[in-house]
Amino acid sequence: MNWLSNIFQVTGLLFVIAGGASAGSLPEDWRDWKPVNTPLAEIGALPGCDADVSSLPPIYQRTVATYCNVRPEGPGAVAVLISGPAMSAYMARTGNFPDGSQTALHLKDMGILMVTTYEQGKPVYQVFSEKGEDITGVEGPLAAGTCSACHADAAVCVNGQCGTMK
Repeated sequence: MNWLSNIFQVTGLLFVIAGGASAGSLPEDWRDWKPVNTPLAEIGALPGCDADVSSLPPIYQRTVATYCNVRPEGPGAVAVLISGPAMSAYMARTGNFPDGSQTALHLKDMGILMVTTYEQGKPVYQVFSEKGEDITGVEGPLAAGTCSACHADAAVCVNGQCGTMK
């Protein structure tokens, strides 16, 4: 059994089957999306669960706390990925993204992607394994509602976009 399956069994989280209440599937070209240099990407990896993260911005503190509930040693290596059609919107930081899957936080050590898809200009959050399995939770740290709650922080995020170019 692979690592990701073990985590899901251990945590007892419920997951939505692909094609259920979701915006779509993992874009086949996600590996071609461009990594961008953001403050989060510059860190390179989110610290382990036992690290003192009090000096990090609050959004990073919440991210570490959220994903420590999934992977006890912490989220690990990260990359912020942007689709080609979304790059100018991401750089402008206006929140005006074209419809479709546009951005992803790739949690490399966990083998998952937190994907933001825009539908009629509004962000919809999903979580996928690198193999394309929709593992968006009904509740808990991988739930779309968890993503929405964090990405609604107006002090840091604009219409779902929390990162900025560095």
